[in-house]
Amino acid sequence: MSNMSCASITSMFPAAHDGLRALRAFVERFCAEAVVGRDPCLRLNLVLEELFTNSIRHGYRGDPDASVWISLSRADGALRIVYEDSAPPFNPYAWLAAASRGPGPLRRPGGLGILLTRELAASRDYAYVFGRNSIRLGMQLG
Repeated sequence: MSNMSCASITSMFPAAHDGLRALRAFVERFCAEAVVGRDPCLRLNLVLEELFTNSIRHGYRGDPDASVWISLSRADGALRIVYEDSAPPFNPYAWLAAASRGPGPLRRPGGLGILLTRELAASRDYAYVFGRNSIRLGMQLG
């Protein structure tokens, strides 16, 4: 038996600005149960708030019946995040790569949240699967 710490939690949130409070509570509960330190927990919260806000504003465009699904897990000194929404397909990391070939990655309005999630995560992956945008991120704890 190994001594690695492993914890996971999954939830669905209504894609509305008042859902941010529930999202923060979800992250704080996970961090407490998985024994995640203050700084990584703050980074995790910031990344999820950016993704969530982008889903509301740009993906769902204020649709009150939309949802977001989030799974968090901790194993082997890292956090794994799976963030999903059913908005139209959009790969934020492909957009960022294309934008960086121009005069600057933020040459048009927006994009700061995408840049932030890219910089705070050690690994990132996007797929559109079964009608959902699925963003998978890895964050180192140490």
